[in-house]
Amino acid sequence: MTFSSKVVVITGASAGVGRATTLAFAKVGASIGLLARGRKGLEDTSQEVEALGGKALILETDVADPGQVEAAAAAVEEAFGPIDIWVNNAMTAVFSPVKDMTPEEFRRVTEVTYLGYVNGTLAALKRMLPRNRGVIIQVGSALAYRAVPLQASYCAAKYAIRGFTDSLRCELLHEKSQVRVTMVQMPAFNTPQFDWVKSHLSRKAQPMPPVYQPEVAAQAILWAAKHHRRELKVGLPTFLIIAINKIAPTLLDHYLARTGYQSQQREEPEDPNRPYNLWDPVPGDYGTHGSFDAKAHRFSIHLWATTHRSWLTLAAGLFLAYFLLNLL
Repeated sequence: MTFSSKVVVITGASAGVGRATTLAFAKVGASIGLLARGRKGLEDTSQEVEALGGKALILETDVADPGQVEAAAAAVEEAFGPIDIWVNNAMTAVFSPVKDMTPEEFRRVTEVTYLGYVNGTLAALKRMLPRNRGVIIQVGSALAYRAVPLQASYCAAKYAIRGFTDSLRCELLHEKSQVRVTMVQMPAFNTPQFDWVKSHLSRKAQPMPPVYQPEVAAQAILWAAKHHRRELKVGLPTFLIIAINKIAPTLLDHYLARTGYQSQQREEPEDPNRPYNLWDPVPGDYGTHGSFDAKAHRFSIHLWATTHRSWLTLAAGLFLAYFLLNLL
């Protein structure tokens, strides 16, 4: 899989899933516009990109500001040429019961985690529609289908992204456009977000297990950029929670009410004075991985299976044919 002639924009590119995805595209030779707010993280990511053979353009951007996103898109095309792939990934969140949050916190999470995707999509469409080509990838979550306690603002944003994307997809089909949009629904990942998002919890937040390394997400996004799939569900936990929620949502309500608080918190107490990135970036470079390497999976059998389902279907058909022939 080569992207040596492709121009890619990735929001939230300085850390976590965004950084892992940036490095995955760099390995296949893409030219990448790096959008994020923190200068240090962007600079270090850019150095890694160039060391891997890609090209990088640093763009300090708050995706909640449509003017900044539009300016970043224009800068990418001026530097590298037409944008082929736009990956919306930037996010922020607040770990908290709903009753402990403020309207301003809900608004800010919505502006970044939902409207940031809208702003990125509009900037991409402005350039892709006249050319009648391009791919927009929305980095989603299993939480776009099944909300969990203590993450209401984030879950609501992911639900909104799914609704927005479904509407856009229908419009592109109506217009017979060759611009493609896909949503990649993710499980929990070992990223630095648990060390920098705001929290009202008494104990430190953690991803709800099972947990995967962000390189698994990057692999899925890279695959989605190349293949026509309406939606890609990453990891067996994502597939199962979406399926079970369709069948027994009330059962999941009660299960998460009983387990969702404990499973999302560590034993260590939270530091109420630590910096967080809700309004401004946290200084420094946080890298790709978070604090959960020991429990994070580096490979997803389910992702491999769903991205090779044509071959698996063929193999199953051949096996069935062989079985039937031996019965005759």
